[in-house]
Amino acid sequence: MSSVARAQSVPATPVRPMPALQRTHEVVSLNAVETSRPRVALTFDDGPHPTNTPMLLDILARYNAKATFYVIGQNARRYPEILRRMVAEGHEIGNHTYTHPVLSRLGNGTVLNEIDRTQQIVWDIVGAVPVTLRPPYGSFSPRQQHMLFDNRNLSTVVWSVDPEDWRRPGVSVVANRMLRGARPGAVILAHDIHGPTIRAVPAVLDGIAARGLEAVTISELLAWPHWGPRGLRYVGATARASHG
Repeated sequence: MSSVARAQSVPATPVRPMPALQRTHEVVSLNAVETSRPRVALTFDDGPHPTNTPMLLDILARYNAKATFYVIGQNARRYPEILRRMVAEGHEIGNHTYTHPVLSRLGNGTVLNEIDRTQQIVWDIVGAVPVTLRPPYGSFSPRQQHMLFDNRNLSTVVWSVDPEDWRRPGVSVVANRMLRGARPGAVILAHDIHGPTIRAVPAVLDGIAARGLEAVTISELLAWPHWGPRGLRYVGATARASHG
């Protein structure tokens, strides 16, 4: 039985102002990646959640699988230690805005403020800046995507597989839907704030492996440089499983 361990880590405290992202590619937006490599990207939105996300990290560690966590800034601010654990264990953090609004209804200034606040929070916590945005509800117009890329060099990532886990259809349904579209280059959406989704992940990872696929981060799927700071160390105390 997995436990929610108390984490101890060495924070990657920035010693300089948050850097601006540099233009290293021309990917404005994507929902999947054209690749022949047997890889898929697992992505989890809306966290971090104080209990579900650590449970998910335990599962990913057992399978040696990597994921991208699109965090809401106000949640990241509440649970910084979970972000440090994510990065220390090789996962990627993406930007999911600060308050989870419908971005397509907002003006450019408000959109950039939502995104900039979360960029700053992630930088302050882990010493690395997200390189992709996941717009809440996928609601972000092509004009806004180009505006963001032009102003912040930040790419927009949506998804090619949506299990609609927010509807709470059940563990097996979520797992089957996540696996249905699992093919090279797929971007699989899920939410680490929902318990049934966490319970579906082992079956998803087993199914991915059975198809000869590997779960990687968005940056790895795109063959971009390693995301995140080097040398962030995480030490967690995992309770022993008990059997009754």
